[in-house]
Amino acid sequence: MDIQWRKSSKSADADGDNCLELAESEGEILIRESDNPDVVVRTTRVKLRAFLGGAKAGEFDDLA
Repeated sequence: MDIQWRKSSKSADADGDNCLELAESEGEILIRESDNPDVVVRTTRVKLRAFLGGAKAGEFDDLA
């Protein structure tokens, strides 16, 4: 299966165009850094949705 990685349109603003990339494969969400593509984190849609909700609510703003 060919995995289609996606990144934010805001990635051009990132340091050296390095960014997080996400993909879906066999019901899992895959996350990797473009500058280290061999390391892949796997999660579920439910867990990613919870994380994104926290990010949108500002829970991680102190890390950015």
